[in-house]
Amino acid sequence: MRYFRYAVLSLTALLVLSLGFALIPAEPPAPAEPPFSEQARTAALEQTLSLRSTGLALAASGRNAAAGGTPAAPLDRVVTLLTIQARALLLPAGPAEAAATASATATATASLPAGAAPPSATPPPSNPPAQVTLAEFAAALAASGQQRLKDAETADGGMARLLAGSGTAQLLAAEQLGARGAPARGAPAHEGQAQEGKLSPTGEVTAPGPGSTEPPGESACPATPATGSISLGAALAAAAEAELEAVYGYQAALTRLSPEGARPASDFLTQHQELADQAGAYSLMHCGAPSPQPPGYVLDPAFLDAPAAGLARLEAATLPAYGDIVAITDSTTRAWALSALQGAARRAQHWGADANPLPGLVLDEAQLPQLPA
Repeated sequence: MRYFRYAVLSLTALLVLSLGFALIPAEPPAPAEPPFSEQARTAALEQTLSLRSTGLALAASGRNAAAGGTPAAPLDRVVTLLTIQARALLLPAGPAEAAATASATATATASLPAGAAPPSATPPPSNPPAQVTLAEFAAALAASGQQRLKDAETADGGMARLLAGSGTAQLLAAEQLGARGAPARGAPAHEGQAQEGKLSPTGEVTAPGPGSTEPPGESACPATPATGSISLGAALAAAAEAELEAVYGYQAALTRLSPEGARPASDFLTQHQELADQAGAYSLMHCGAPSPQPPGYVLDPAFLDAPAAGLARLEAATLPAYGDIVAITDSTTRAWALSALQGAARRAQHWGADANPLPGLVLDEAQLPQLPA
């Protein structure tokens, strides 16, 4: 009986321990880290909303201030640009996306001192932020644009194109507001890109020479793309053709522009000639078939009557081709396309083209989601 009692007590203790272990909930595994493209999108949305909030405050103070206050009209244009960008950066409504949007909206009221790091996902303090100056806002806008372009170097496909367009537009808007420290005309998006290609006199990243090589796998001929998509070689060939048309347009416009307009046009013509050669070289490298240069292009009378407006349209027409290249390539070719995209947007702005909130991306604003209240 003594051994029997020992056995019963042992089995009871074992049963209690096993039930206790079974009832203790297992510690949930740590959530997987979001991919880089999603992190870049979230950071871009948060900072764009923050910039928009600051721009709204500055524009309101300019309208309410007496003479000498901050001009409201340029800021209104920047706020509109940031609003469209924020809507493009939103994802369709869902639990995860709603949480990210709520976090981004909470940070939109944070202040933007010059040189500040990107805003975090923590709610703003209860005290209202101090009013920033126009110079501080422009510097923060330029810093955001540079960060978006840096993220576009390594983001995936369509997200890289969205970030590239957002960063380019923010840099141009910052320059219009008088920001200092923005990249010089034609400078590549990131200085490290020059290590992979060769810098031309205009600051563009050029195609590698005959003795250089692309990273493994990038220069190999890709498989046939899916229906509805475009191959890298075809996108580069389209960019080369657009550049050749721009060369022809500048040649025709030079004799019709004023001396003040002819000087920058001559420089832009040289840039387009180099870009056409570079796009053709990259197209051949990626198994494209650049079309031979036609003897001429048809220019409508409106172009000849108003050459500056015609050049603005030509520059704007090259932007989607570079956006496609950014979306379907990486490494040296993407670095070159990012630089060319910025140069084309800057030249289009020089000739008076309407500000494009996302250069390189064909956008239907009616299809974008609305910002949360």
